[in-house]
Amino acid sequence: MTTLVHGSDTLTRDALTVLQPGFVGTTAPDWLLRRIGEGLSSVGLFGRNIADPAQLAALTAQLRAERDDVLVAIDEEGGDVTRLEVRQGSSFPGNYALGSVDDVELTRAVARELGRRLVECGVDLNWAPSADVNSNAENPVIGVRSFGPDPDLVARHTVAYVDGLQGVGVAACTKHFPGHGDTNVDSHDALPRIDVDLATLHARELVPFRAAVAAGTKAVMSAHILLSALDPTVRPP
Repeated sequence: MTTLVHGSDTLTRDALTVLQPGFVGTTAPDWLLRRIGEGLSSVGLFGRNIADPAQLAALTAQLRAERDDVLVAIDEEGGDVTRLEVRQGSSFPGNYALGSVDDVELTRAVARELGRRLVECGVDLNWAPSADVNSNAENPVIGVRSFGPDPDLVARHTVAYVDGLQGVGVAACTKHFPGHGDTNVDSHDALPRIDVDLATLHARELVPFRAAVAAGTKAVMSAHILLSALDPTVRPP
């Protein structure tokens, strides 16, 4: 077993290039700054790290004082999942509201304005949009975070959201591949299982992700779920 101690250690250097740790507090702790100096390439931010835009901008500047190209990521979907406005609730509509209106230019404009605010605060990567097709009414974790139950509707709004974010310089991370919509378990609590055939996956879950990739999404986040058609054992994709 190798202990991650020295910045010169090969395993440490390799790990620091792929990890994206979070932390507690509105200023960066010493351990995080030290790891950035040793080569940590990315940091993830949550509501616990944010008081207001000025504080967030100061925090990202603190991180970049250690490494000017460190990637700063956040989980800002708008609607029910907000970090920028975690204390008062998002002033932006969430995906279900946008999908219900079904105006892709509105979705693009919302994502563009969210992205503009993130840029002002020094954030590079947004863990959004959710491209899940909400095909299970009992889903406890996706629900209104989805644009809706129709794959084509979800696809076109996913593309608009990616375009809006990336058009102002924030990388989109489309999630939760290969689709978290047909679940009735919160994957933060247990391992959801989706038992549909490959034809259904291709016709439903994968449609928005294909569209997002074609639109140039910079990243895709995988779900921690089990799809028996891909792997019948307990190994998430």
